[in-house]
Amino acid sequence: MTSVVMIGTLDTKGEEYSFLRDEVSSHGCDVVMVNAGVLGEPDYPVDISRHEVARAAGGDLDEIEESGDRGAGITLMARGAAAVAGELLASGRLDGLIGAAGSGGSAIISAAMRSLPVGVPKLLVSTMASGDVRPYTGTSDIALMYSVVDVAGINSISREVLANAAAAIAGMAENRKRRAPVSDRRPIIGATMYGTTTPCVTEARHRLEADGYEVLVFHATGAGGRSMESLMASGHITAALDVTTTELMDELTGGTMTAGPDRLEMAGSLGLPQVVSVGAVDQITFTPPDTVLAAYQDRTKYSHNPSVTLVRSNPQENARFGRLIAEKLNQSNGAVTVFLPLRGFSQYGAAGGVFHDPDADEALITSIKANLHPAVELVELDMAINDPGFGLAMAEKMHEHYQTWAASVLAGGEEEMATTSVLATGTTCS
Repeated sequence: MTSVVMIGTLDTKGEEYSFLRDEVSSHGCDVVMVNAGVLGEPDYPVDISRHEVARAAGGDLDEIEESGDRGAGITLMARGAAAVAGELLASGRLDGLIGAAGSGGSAIISAAMRSLPVGVPKLLVSTMASGDVRPYTGTSDIALMYSVVDVAGINSISREVLANAAAAIAGMAENRKRRAPVSDRRPIIGATMYGTTTPCVTEARHRLEADGYEVLVFHATGAGGRSMESLMASGHITAALDVTTTELMDELTGGTMTAGPDRLEMAGSLGLPQVVSVGAVDQITFTPPDTVLAAYQDRTKYSHNPSVTLVRSNPQENARFGRLIAEKLNQSNGAVTVFLPLRGFSQYGAAGGVFHDPDADEALITSIKANLHPAVELVELDMAINDPGFGLAMAEKMHEHYQTWAASVLAGGEEEMATTSVLATGTTCS
C-alpha cells in the first residue's frame, strides 16, 4: 500500500490528527503516525512515540520535561523527527509526509520535511503559511496550505481544509509510488536567470543540452540562488553557469531578493567549475512600488510587473558589487571564468533600455578588473548580455571547464562524483 507518514505534536493536536488519519486512510493509504509532541501521550495508539523521536535525536525527553524548556524540546524533536523521517524513507514506509500545526509544531514538522529529498511529497497545513515561510520551507519543495483557522479542533472550516490536505497528500503519494523512476545520468549544471536575462540563459541552455548536459534553471529571486547552492552542497549539481548574480546586488543595497551574504561561495568552496556573469546587477529589486526604500525614491525606477519594482543601481553600488564578486571568486578552489558584457547587463540596461547607463556599468567593470585575481580568467565581450552569441560563449566555456573537471575527478578516483560527469557516463560532447 501507499504509505503516508504523519508527524505531529499529538499532545495538543490529537483530535485533528485523528480526523486527518481517517481521511488519509479513506483514500486507501496506510498511515504511519509519529508523535513529536514534547508533553503527554495521546489517548490513542501511535506507531512511533515521542520518546522514540527524542532518542533518534540522541536526546532524553525526560530531562526536557524536568527543565520545562519548551524551546529546547522543540529543537530536540525537530532533529528527531528529521531522523525518523529519513529512516522511514529508507525502509520504504514513506511515500508522502503530512503535518498540521501552529508555529512550534510547524518548526518540528518542516525540519523533517526539509531533510527529505526533492520529489518526496511533503504537505504542511500551518497557521504560519500566510506570512514569511522561508524559515519553514528553506530550499525544499514543501507544499504549504494555510489553515485559515487555528489547528485547534474540528469545525466547519478546519474539516474542509484538513480533508483537502488529506486528499492532496494521498494523491501525491500514490503518484510517486506508481511513477516509474527516471534514469537520467546526464551531468547537471545549475544556471541562474531573471526575466531580463532570459535570452542569454536560454541560448546557453540549448547549447549545453545539445552537448549532453542537463541544465537546471533557477529564478534569481533569493530562494532560487539558495536552492541552486543547496543542490550543489548535496551533490546534485556539479557546475554553475551563474549568469544572473543580481541577488548579491540586493544583499548589498537592501533589495528584497537577496540570497544572503554567502551567495556565490558554494561552488568555489566545493571546487566545482563556474562560469559567471553580471546579469541584472544594474537593478535593485523591490516588490510593489510602496516597498521601495526612501533612499531610492529619486532613482530611475521601472515596474517590471505589479509585484516587482526595479531601481537602477548607481556607480558607487556597482563599484562595491565589483569588489565583492571579485573577492568571492578569488577564493574559488575550482576553475572560474567571468564574462563581462560591455554593452549592457540586462534587457533594460542595453542601449535604448530604461536603465541604460554606460558610466554606471563602467564603474562595475573597472572594479571587477581591479580586484579580480590574475588567476581568474576574465572575458570581455563587446555586446549586451542578451545579444546572440553571449550565452553561447558562456556555454562553450562551461563545457571546457566541465571536461577538465570531470577528467580530474576520474583521475582522483572520486567515483561518486565521477558518475555524474560526462566522461564517466560515456556522453560524447562536441
